[in-house]
Amino acid sequence: MVVDSEVDRLFHALADPTRRDVLRRSAEGELSVSRLADGYEMSFAAVQKHVAVLERAGLVTKTRRGREQLVRTDPAALRRARQALDELEAVWRDRVDRMTDLLTTPIQEEDR
Repeated sequence: MVVDSEVDRLFHALADPTRRDVLRRSAEGELSVSRLADGYEMSFAAVQKHVAVLERAGLVTKTRRGREQLVRTDPAALRRARQALDELEAVWRDRVDRMTDLLTTPIQEEDR
């Protein structure tokens, strides 16, 4: 089995509802980490940690403007996640199609 660490990081980051919400909110444009933190009942440091996970996964970019850290969703990373899901779906659809063929093919008398 081939393990793709980039895809693992993507799905690890997407597994958390707070991080998915940060992605949704930062997709609308650049938001400062402090503004993001205002929307959650957790510490500023906890929000920073969530943003760091998203950044390591490549799902957001962070830039500094003065004292503010601005966060923006990177749509290309979301496309990579979608592509990984599409590839998994294709593998499983192929397997299901092959099983369906096996189950619906009549057994020939000489095969018995």
